[in-house]
Formats: sequence, C-alpha cells, structure tokens
Amino acid sequence: MGARCFYFSFCGWSSLKSNDTHPSDLENGGGDSDKLKLPAFREYKLDQLKAATGGFSVDNIVSEHGEKAPNVVYKGKLEDDDRLIAVKRFNKSAWPDTRQFLDEAKAVGQLRSLRLANLLGCCCEGNERLLVAEFMPHETLSKHLFHWETQPLKWAMRLRVALYLAQALDYCSTKGRSLYHDLNAYRVLFDQDCNPRLSCFGLMKNSRDGKSYSTNLAFTPPEYMRTGRVIAESVIYSFGTILLDLLSGKHIPPSHALDLIKGKNFQMLTDSCLEGHFTNDDGTELVRIASRCLQYEPRERPNAKSVVAALSPLQKQTDISSLVLMGINDEATQISNLSPLGDACSRLDLTAIHEILEKIGYSGDEGVTDELSFQMWTSQLQDTLNGKKRGDNAFRAKDFNTAIESYTSFIESGTMVSPTMYVRRCLCYLMNNKGQEALGDAMQAQVISPDWSIALYLQAAALFSLGMDNDARETLKDAVSLDPEMKGN
Repeated sequence: MGARCFYFSFCGWSSLKSNDTHPSDLENGGGDSDKLKLPAFREYKLDQLKAATGGFSVDNIVSEHGEKAPNVVYKGKLEDDDRLIAVKRFNKSAWPDTRQFLDEAKAVGQLRSLRLANLLGCCCEGNERLLVAEFMPHETLSKHLFHWETQPLKWAMRLRVALYLAQALDYCSTKGRSLYHDLNAYRVLFDQDCNPRLSCFGLMKNSRDGKSYSTNLAFTPPEYMRTGRVIAESVIYSFGTILLDLLSGKHIPPSHALDLIKGKNFQMLTDSCLEGHFTNDDGTELVRIASRCLQYEPRERPNAKSVVAALSPLQKQTDISSLVLMGINDEATQISNLSPLGDACSRLDLTAIHEILEKIGYSGDEGVTDELSFQMWTSQLQDTLNGKKRGDNAFRAKDFNTAIESYTSFIESGTMVSPTMYVRRCLCYLMNNKGQEALGDAMQAQVISPDWSIALYLQAAALFSLGMDNDARETLKDAVSLDPEMKGN
C-alpha cells in the first residue's frame, strides 16, 4: 500500500527495546575512530586560518544563510595539508570568556566518530573565536530534504539519516556530551561518501548557562520554554522533530504533527514523494518512534541508545552505498577502473595527484614544441629555463607558492608553451584553495593539448573543489575516454 495509507494506533506504543541488533554494515555506531585517520585536536593561529580561507573570503562561505548567518562558516584548506576544513567564525559577543571557549573546544575536540563532522581545532586570538572541523562536501539535510533539485530523498536514505544521527547522539552521550544545542536539519551534514554526519558545532554551548536555542519557538522542547535550559532529554525531543522532517519532507511543528497523528490524518503528515515506497508497518514504526521522542514530559522520552535499537531493524538497502541512494554520484559510479590519476582527482586527493604529476614529468609536452634546440644560446632563454628549474624544484619540495611564482614568470615570458606547466600550476592553486585559478590553468592546458587526458583530469579536480560536482563528473568521463591507460578497458 502507498505511503499515505498506513494506519497507526497512537495508544499502541510498544516500548523501545535496547537489545535489537543492527544491520551488519550499519552496526558500528560511529565510534570506530581508527578508520578516520584524523590529527589530534590543536590550536591554530589566526593567520593560518586567514590563509586557509583566502582571508575569510565571501567566495568561501558555505553557511546556508551566507553572510547573514550569525556565525559564518567558511570552507578552507590548510597549507601543506590536503584536508579541506570548515572554519566557524563566531561573532564578537558569542564567547567573552576565553577560558570557557578553550575548555569547551578541547573537550569536544576529544570526540572522534564516523558519525560526526569532527572538531579538529580552534583559534582564540584577541576577540576572534573560531572552530575548525572536517569539511563535509555534500551539504545539509535541510538542502536535500526541503530544497532538492533533481530527486527527493529516498525512503531508505531517510531511514539511514535517522539511524546515523541517533548513533551520533548515542556516541556523544557515552562520552559525556549528551547536550546538543539547536539540533535541526541544518546540523546534519553529508560527507564525501554521502554518509550523514552530525555537526560538532552544536556540541559547543554559547554561554555558561547553556541557553542556546535559536530555532523557531514552535520547535523548541517544552521544558526549554519553561526554564530556558537544555537537558539531555531536550535533544531527544529535537531528534523527534527531525524524524518528522524525514517523514513529511516539510518542517511541521511538533504540536501540529501530534494532532495529525492522533486524528489519523496521515495524508497531511507524509511526504507525497514517498507514496508507494514504504510499508504500513515501517511507516507506523517511524511515527511511533517520533511520537515517543516528542512526549511532553522529558522522563517519558527514550534515550539515544533505545532509539538506535528501534531504528536499526527498519533499515533498507543496507548493501547500497549512500552515494547511490542519494543519486549524487550515479554517473561517477558508472566510470569503472579509473586510472590512479583519475581516482585521485575524483577524490580530490591532492597529495596523490602531486606524486603522479612528479612521476610523469614533462612527458605531456612531447610534440608540443621543439624550438629549444637552436635557441639555447640566448641568455634570456637560459634565464627562463633556470626559472623553470626553480619552479620544478619548488614543486618537488611542495613549496607551492614559490612554484606558482616561478611557473608564472616562465609562462609570461612566452618563450615556450607547456601544457604540463599549466597543469602543475593548477595543482599549486588547488593546494592554496584557489579553485577558480586552478580551473583556468587546467582549461588552458587543454587548449594547448586538446587530446591530453591529464588536463581534463585536473579540470575535474578543480571543478570538484568548486563544488561543481556534476560538471566534474562529466569532465572525468571525458578524461577517461582520452586516457591511453584506459583504452580497451
């Protein structure tokens, strides 16, 4: 039967049991930090974070409300580190107490989970208060649930979001961080594999008394309305509102949703896009879980571990990756047997790209120019070639700023046209979080050498860095079609 047609007996709630088993590939719960390979929490200098974000450039803002957000989040990349980061810059009044900010950040920074967008560090200089976390490239649950463009979020993916989020809350609770401030669909992010993760930023309270609920009052827990304080059970209430979001595809106030449930008016509650995609039993169970989380009295709500146990048996298509369920990388998954360079560019693994470009040297320039043999005697040319050598040495030593300067001098001299040099400078720009400049260089390399797959691979990497994933995947496919390593595959 269709998703709109399931029935529900509100009084027929059965208690959430904590001894149910998880699907085998979802059972981890996110606590296995060995797979993360994350650096230890550290304090950063303000200059480091300025450089990483291009001077807190407007172009690097990733907050969904842009510059209007009270605390703006920027995308960045640290020097000598391939890892993309998210930098949250608080307004001046958010953390007047320096010691409290550092203590809170260090405590949250000890958490390491596959279910969190983990906190990597912080910065506290003068009036500046900044947090540094893992960057999640596939945006927020709010974007995919309420503002989707190509396809709505599938039922199996909605269930996975619910489970992973519950596992994140359970993990935090076991580590003594059961409070989460202002939990909503903006706080659920999607990583490179499109797996949902909980933002670590909400684990940081904004003041000593814990008053930090900023959402519409219709969605705040009843006890917060009475006392102005967040307690562990408040987080479960907010989790219940996210379950309603997942079920309805809309942001329905809990009081209205509970009225619909009691009146068995499910057509108004369930997302019409889900019609025919889940069973009566599954729909009934999810509504039961949400209803229990939204109980008026905090003591009547389940804890996170019980919610995990209740959601685990509902999981569907557990053998299918989140990338496929989200429909974000369907085309990329059809590109089989990527070359090492293609794979590195698809993952934006800049260290691997650098190693490969070093290995192939200037083989891509063969046949492009042969002017040097009779011009070597000119001192101007010799100076230019010395500049190229300095650039290559800097590139090898990963001194990417010097490499950019040297390659730029060589290119501007006009002595010799080198697609390889454009590709190398492209990578240097990527290392400096300058995606637009990188894209320009990769495109110029293709102009010089139209059938050179490496130019297209680097174009794809630049497009991925700019968040233009669809264009990047198309370019990646074009690169594969030209790659001599892939002929016959």
